[in-house]
Amino acid sequence: MSTKNIKLSIENNIATIYFNRPDQHNVINYDGWLKLKNTVEKIQINKDIKVLILRGEGNKSFSAGADIKEFSLSRNNSNQAKKYSKAFDGSMDAIEKLQIPTISMIQGFCIGGGCELSTATDIRIATENSKFGVPVAKLGISIGYREMRRLINLIGPGNTSYILLSGKILDAKEALNMGLITLIKNSSEIEQFTYNLAKNISELAPLSHIQHKEILKKVLKDPSLENLTDNERNFPFEIFDSHDFNIGRKAFINKKAPKFKGN
Repeated sequence: MSTKNIKLSIENNIATIYFNRPDQHNVINYDGWLKLKNTVEKIQINKDIKVLILRGEGNKSFSAGADIKEFSLSRNNSNQAKKYSKAFDGSMDAIEKLQIPTISMIQGFCIGGGCELSTATDIRIATENSKFGVPVAKLGISIGYREMRRLINLIGPGNTSYILLSGKILDAKEALNMGLITLIKNSSEIEQFTYNLAKNISELAPLSHIQHKEILKKVLKDPSLENLTDNERNFPFEIFDSHDFNIGRKAFINKKAPKFKGN
């Protein structure tokens, strides 16, 4: 796959990654997963970027996931599958580890690896005609542990079992009802809504976003919160020593819009 099939655009502190293979429903092959991971890692170290949006090129597909036609070359046996999984998991782990907020803007098909990829983002906004599913049982394969964990955390074990065991393709309303997506927007308004949301998010305190994402991960990992270290218990309070807290507090008192610095 040409590296042009994973495109990056940066404008006004908002990065957009495009899956750029619209003639094939924006499928991603082995090299594409590696390129995606590399692109996300570059975003992580760019302090000017405040929000990441993932989307498919065109309006027919977010991504139909893995390039099945390539499987005979890159995923044809267990050893190849392990290598492929490392690239696939690596890209989704990189997205999940980003400290900035992430949004999937979903138009059309969001199937298989594309659907799983969307679960690694913080917010998923879809058009009313979008389709969702992980029909890997139709291929005679299974998803991995990380993918299973993301689905269970998002929609629960019952809905996860339903999706995987039935191989069913869901419409947007079904996906919304089970929590697989966050919002449904009309096709004519999804782009403007998503980028306005990203702009609003980018103007809020970066340290708040970092802490909320990290605290969420810890709560999902240990809902009882009984195994937190002292550092983890102190973590939510550290932000009160930041410059941004003082900026936000003073702006609120003076009824002005805060301009956060991220420190």
